[in-house]
Amino acid sequence: MGFAERKRWLFFGLPFTFTKYFVEEEILTVRQGLLKVVENDCYIYKIQDVEHSATLFERMFGLGTITCFTGDTTHPTLQLVHIRNSKEIKKYLLEQSEKMRIKRRTVNMLDIGNGGMADVTDDVEM
Repeated sequence: MGFAERKRWLFFGLPFTFTKYFVEEEILTVRQGLLKVVENDCYIYKIQDVEHSATLFERMFGLGTITCFTGDTTHPTLQLVHIRNSKEIKKYLLEQSEKMRIKRRTVNMLDIGNGGMADVTDDVEM
């Protein structure tokens, strides 16, 4: 299962833009441009958190924006702007990212601090 959505104008939610989003089982792709096409890919397991937002005008036209916080070095945040089915896509991304991390046996390598590891080595007797 996957999703393919197009960035839409906020005005009436019309899809007259050249940005497409592809959410597949293992990869998220953002394709932008008409004459020069730029694709940005991010593996789903690298997505650490997902945020959904919808302004008043987005809600009026059934749209939303998803922000993905990733462990990707080139694009630590990816936005899927003004898309339809945004709540379903957010839910899918959260579930799929967790499945892919378990499948790959990876964990989030967040820097939570060591709380004074230097003190631990100082106490060791030789």
